[in-house]
Amino acid sequence: MTLKILIVNLLLFSVFTNQNKNKMEIATFGGGCFWCTEAVFKELKGVESVTSGYSGGHVINPAYREVTSGKTGHAEVIEIEFDPAVISFQELLEVFWAIHDPTTLNRQGADVGPQYRSVIFYHNEAQKEIAEKIKQKLNDEKVFDKPVVTEITPWENFYRAENYHQDYYENNPNQGYCQFVIVPKLDKFRKIFQDKLK
Repeated sequence: MTLKILIVNLLLFSVFTNQNKNKMEIATFGGGCFWCTEAVFKELKGVESVTSGYSGGHVINPAYREVTSGKTGHAEVIEIEFDPAVISFQELLEVFWAIHDPTTLNRQGADVGPQYRSVIFYHNEAQKEIAEKIKQKLNDEKVFDKPVVTEITPWENFYRAENYHQDYYENNPNQGYCQFVIVPKLDKFRKIFQDKLK
């Protein structure tokens, strides 16, 4: 485990959270291509389902080609249904900030455009408070080399992506992008978060 991840873990555990532990909750994150983030979050204990889709834009029910133009305002996101009695929103954020670069504006690696922005669409005030506190701590403690630019904004819409985007890595493990981008990300994630895997 790297020093950066250890620091992130310590900061996350220092943030107080008061969540309702009696029902399933939803988290919506954008951290670059949804094929990558979906593959990671599906492996976490307490995560019931992960759906790839689009949030934060002004076009109703956009198609993938529209979103990738960067003109609809949507981000590629995953909507996570999780059991807060097993995994907290705070722990989901721990994984979120560790598996992508939250310091690059509107890009992740070779994927460039506002559709690939780092973003948290919060569903309630508790999620907003937790996300803002952790982002502030990450910046105050200079955990990353550059400031965290993750957008924290209220959830307004979610449009499920086309069927071929769902379970993409699971259905296309030998595809080039999966082998060169998703597999290394999954390997790193599994080493760091062994205790949280299903």
